[in-house]
Amino acid sequence: MLVALVSGGLLAASFEPLTWWWVTPFCVAGLAVSVAGLTPRRAWWPALVFAVAFYFPHIVWMRAVSTGAWLALAGIEALFYAALGPVLVVLMRHRAWPLWGAGAWALAETVRSSWPFSGMPWGRLGFGVMDTPVAPALAYVGATGVGFGLALASFCLAAALLRLRAGTRTTATGARAPATGPRAVVAPLATVVVLVALTGLAAVFPVRLAVSGQATVAAVQPDVPGAGNDILAGFREVTASTVRETVALAAAVDAGQVPRPDLVLWPENSTAVDPFADAETNAGIRRASEAIGVPVVVGAIVDGGPGEVLNQGLVWEPGDRTAEDVTERYTKRHPVPYGEYIPARDLLEDLGVPIGNFGDLALIPRDMVAGERTTPLQVAGIAMADAICFDVGYDDVLHDQVLGGAELLAVQTSNATFIATDQVDQQFAITRARAVEAGRWLVVASTNGITGVIAPDGSVVAEVPRRSTATLLEEVDLVEGVTPGVRVGRYAGWGALALTAAGLALGLRAGRRRVPGTMEEHDPTSPAPPHPS
Repeated sequence: MLVALVSGGLLAASFEPLTWWWVTPFCVAGLAVSVAGLTPRRAWWPALVFAVAFYFPHIVWMRAVSTGAWLALAGIEALFYAALGPVLVVLMRHRAWPLWGAGAWALAETVRSSWPFSGMPWGRLGFGVMDTPVAPALAYVGATGVGFGLALASFCLAAALLRLRAGTRTTATGARAPATGPRAVVAPLATVVVLVALTGLAAVFPVRLAVSGQATVAAVQPDVPGAGNDILAGFREVTASTVRETVALAAAVDAGQVPRPDLVLWPENSTAVDPFADAETNAGIRRASEAIGVPVVVGAIVDGGPGEVLNQGLVWEPGDRTAEDVTERYTKRHPVPYGEYIPARDLLEDLGVPIGNFGDLALIPRDMVAGERTTPLQVAGIAMADAICFDVGYDDVLHDQVLGGAELLAVQTSNATFIATDQVDQQFAITRARAVEAGRWLVVASTNGITGVIAPDGSVVAEVPRRSTATLLEEVDLVEGVTPGVRVGRYAGWGALALTAAGLALGLRAGRRRVPGTMEEHDPTSPAPPHPS
């Protein structure tokens, strides 16, 4: 229990804000060590301790929404890691269990990132490697592949430790230990060496895609009035500030102080009301787009059907006025359950459940509908992949658009609710990982932080401080082609499922007794080893 508690807590410290990335392999190895030798029924408990120690601190920022939301979400996600305990015990009956265990870890990350509802991708090992030697591997094997590799190295370390420990114990009792002790750790440690070497090769020979051209992009950060954490309280000022920044950029362009951008990116919730239904908002957007003379990608809340709302990126051309004019749109594909929509609302209402009596749920009168677009936006002749806020954590959003020919990546986000928490830094790290994985430049526009421009190697070229009003103007490369990491990402989950299934089949078939921690088979009919008198 103590090993599990420490390992889980340190794994949380490997992510922002501490970023103690070097502890990651030892933390994941600690989970395996904590369940070794237990029955599947008992292994649940140390795995649950590990899960709680990791995930509750990792997303403590959810308390900015409500304590209940934090406890519920962290509790659900912790169950996925807790389930790994019994699975690992079964897998450890086979000598090659680190391989099967890494598949199980990757499978758990994949499943919990998509279920229940839309899942929660925060806390994947592949998102915690920025500014480490492992980061370049994202372009080769994707976030899931990096998580698998880290888990494999971790479980190999655990296997070596368990075999050394088993060898010491059997020697003390006089029992035979044909695969324990120093010789037994050669294979797992050799695997770790190979993984380290492959990681080094990825850093020495990074993926480089063909550059098809250049573009100048602008990203606006308008800031949020007051404490900065309630965008709805001052949503008109947010829109007005965004318009002013764009008009000021246009004036600087006209004065010859800066080059004219090819496009301007506004953040999510740059307008919190439907710009086609609200005259004031519509006029402000038209004034800004006509002043700058290029397309403006507006982050807008747009009315949907009855009781529905859409979170969209609208490509607003100069001269556009109505919904029929704006034909290029991206709709957020992964709305947040209980934050942007209430799952099974109709069923709950039919059952007579008073949704309006459940605190913050009363603030969600309409359900946000998920989008289905998988192709990039066409903006000023540029194929641009768009993601809105939490969308960036889900593989399918940017992967699909890159496979559809996206030359540039963009993220429109509003982290105002979490502006005083570590969520902002965690999401920016995920965003940087996506740039490396796709091998493309990425532009982020946020309401009050963090707005920035990221290069294909994950380096931050430009950044606007939190709680400030500013506009970034940068020249970026347009890239064509697809990295191996994006291609692998489409099938990584299925590969993890196959490995886990194979490992469980082998583990369940192994019915003979084994020396604890060694994965060595023993004939239960053989005489018991002699004991010293």
